[in-house]
Amino acid sequence: MAAPGGGVKARVLVRPKEGILDPQGKAVERALPALGFDGVANVRVGRLIELDVEDPRQLAPMCEQLLANPLIEDYEVVTEPAAEAPGPAA
Repeated sequence: MAAPGGGVKARVLVRPKEGILDPQGKAVERALPALGFDGVANVRVGRLIELDVEDPRQLAPMCEQLLANPLIEDYEVVTEPAAEAPGPAA
């Protein structure tokens, strides 16, 4: 549900920092050629978090305190205006 007052729809992409071991990424990188997908390198596995927020200024603190572990993960936030609920059909 869209946040009242306009808010934003946010997508937070969290992934391991460069230089941090990524065992899931390595497993995927090894498995793809075995399945016939060649030419794949530097696989990183992360997670995507989608949320609606009224105040986009809260996003960075949310990421730093809960959504990402800033010691070992980087995050990227993408926002767009929250969709308004459709009005009644005419």
